[in-house]
Amino acid sequence: MPWKKTEPMDQKTEFVLRAMSSSSGNFRELCREYGITTKTGYKWKQRFMERGLGGLEEWSRRPRSSPEALEEGQVCAIIRIKQRHPSWGPKKVQELYRREFGQAPSESSFKRVLERAGLVEKRRVRTALEGGRIYSGKRAAESNEVWTIDFKGKWHDRSGERCEPLTVRDEYSRYILASERLDNARTETVWSALEGLFERHGLPEAIRSDNGAPFASKTGVLGLSRLSSRWVAMGIGLERSRPGCPQDNGGHERMHRDLSAAFEQRRADSSQAELDMWREEFNWQRPHESLGMKCPGEVYENSPRPYEGLPQKLEYPAMETRQILTTGHLKWQNEAIFISSALRGWNVGLRPCGRDLLEIYFANLRLGELEPSTASFIRTPWRANEKEIETNNVLPAIRNLRSAILSTGSPAAGRHK
Repeated sequence: MPWKKTEPMDQKTEFVLRAMSSSSGNFRELCREYGITTKTGYKWKQRFMERGLGGLEEWSRRPRSSPEALEEGQVCAIIRIKQRHPSWGPKKVQELYRREFGQAPSESSFKRVLERAGLVEKRRVRTALEGGRIYSGKRAAESNEVWTIDFKGKWHDRSGERCEPLTVRDEYSRYILASERLDNARTETVWSALEGLFERHGLPEAIRSDNGAPFASKTGVLGLSRLSSRWVAMGIGLERSRPGCPQDNGGHERMHRDLSAAFEQRRADSSQAELDMWREEFNWQRPHESLGMKCPGEVYENSPRPYEGLPQKLEYPAMETRQILTTGHLKWQNEAIFISSALRGWNVGLRPCGRDLLEIYFANLRLGELEPSTASFIRTPWRANEKEIETNNVLPAIRNLRSAILSTGSPAAGRHK
């Protein structure tokens, strides 16, 4: 015969019913029969008398109060700071709270308050794609080592005007150098804004951008555009993010998200004066965890490389030089060979490299090789995560193909762009 199984609640009910009857006998003996202490027996009896059978249910052991619980005023202060800065996370809200009140609760308390108030947004995880152009993966270790630049996606403000500000940021210090509303995104307009930054802050060692106009050209050699060719001429290196890889310029994308939260999502007034105020707050009030909770303005320093204007002519020691025509062609032995329209007006250097080939350089960039026998220009190929790719294995195959074309007598042979 199997043992009869009873639930704890049934045993409590049976105990209190027997304890309440007049024939229960000795209370201490009754407790001993059910395997409980006298204190527990009296507790169960008292709860039954006060609440009936519901009083016999298991009660939560969670303390009704905690010595570290936040007061109502503290919770309200946390929420007020978050409402003033909707895009800020718990750590930044905690730091601003500490600055205002001298000391702050733990970071977990801030997370808990913001989560319960529905003021925390889950992050989306993006996947990386292969591909790219000039990309080395370099990250700045000091101010002005890398500047990042981009246009914030357009939106319409409260007055219905289109806003698509140009943003420039120092990667190391997170200092926003510019957030300007421009009339358009043409080369000269962007150059005018950048020239003002160069005059105020000096020259960076490199500038990171995406592969879109006016920062780069999808068809130009090495992706050079008229704007980026000026950077190269001044000794500024190029860093480009890979297509489909926003993490390559993740800090700038994160800053754009803050800008969107401040203006685009709220359809707020986005005049230049308002953008300047937001930039001032970002640089001098918003703490950054990666900076030891310092503000970008406390870390950034101007570049020691002063801007002295665009050079009129580039120097190429021990190289023969040629001017790029307004059409983007280079004249060589009465032949016009197309190089790049982005380099028109600039001079390039030519250096023999064997096998009747000439290397073509623009400043410190190797553009490719000139083959006089076919009056053709062979571009230097680039791809993501690599520096310049050796072309020794590629060039013979290309030359063999061109020789085959020449042998057919095709009138198009010898004129390749």
